[in-house]
Amino acid sequence: MSVATRLRTLAPTRLTGTSAGRSAVADQPVTVTAARVVRPEQRPEFEQWAAEVQQVVAGFPGHLGCTLLHPGLGSDEYHLVYRFRDSEALSFWERSAERHAALERVHGLIEDERYARAVGLQSFFAVPPRPGPPWRSWVLTVAVVLLLTSTFQLAAVPFVGNWPWPLRLLLSAVYVVSALRVLMPRLSRWLGPWLQGRPRS
Repeated sequence: MSVATRLRTLAPTRLTGTSAGRSAVADQPVTVTAARVVRPEQRPEFEQWAAEVQQVVAGFPGHLGCTLLHPGLGSDEYHLVYRFRDSEALSFWERSAERHAALERVHGLIEDERYARAVGLQSFFAVPPRPGPPWRSWVLTVAVVLLLTSTFQLAAVPFVGNWPWPLRLLLSAVYVVSALRVLMPRLSRWLGPWLQGRPRS
């Protein structure tokens, strides 16, 4: 089966469990990474193709962002990472004629590809399937959580300090998790080269 055919026939991940569980998962943001090994002589054409795909996908409902990560030294593997509001929005893009046409065009530029998908909290780190040293993701997470909890202590505690401690903990948890869902995808895209252990291109 050709690369283009494998991509065309890729179906959204099947959701299992109860109806409520399936609905909860389906309503969470979804991050997809398409890793493609590009023929060395076709890199300029592939980068132009990727730029055009980013413009096209940005116009689809529920699109939350798209970025192209360039290969490191000695590698020809690019990662196109895009994020959607939920599985339904992603499926609309995956079934679209625009995506099918784009896949037909890229077939002659690449040698191999693989696909990865992350849902909900897993999509905090919108990085390729082969990330860099785990300690870098750990350092980034600790730094962001420390910043958020410190901000909460300075900004919110003076106003809610007399609340019962379970309510204070609940408010803190809601604030931190909500802020992580907003900040981490952006930070991981911006710091992607560092997280993967390679220089920014």
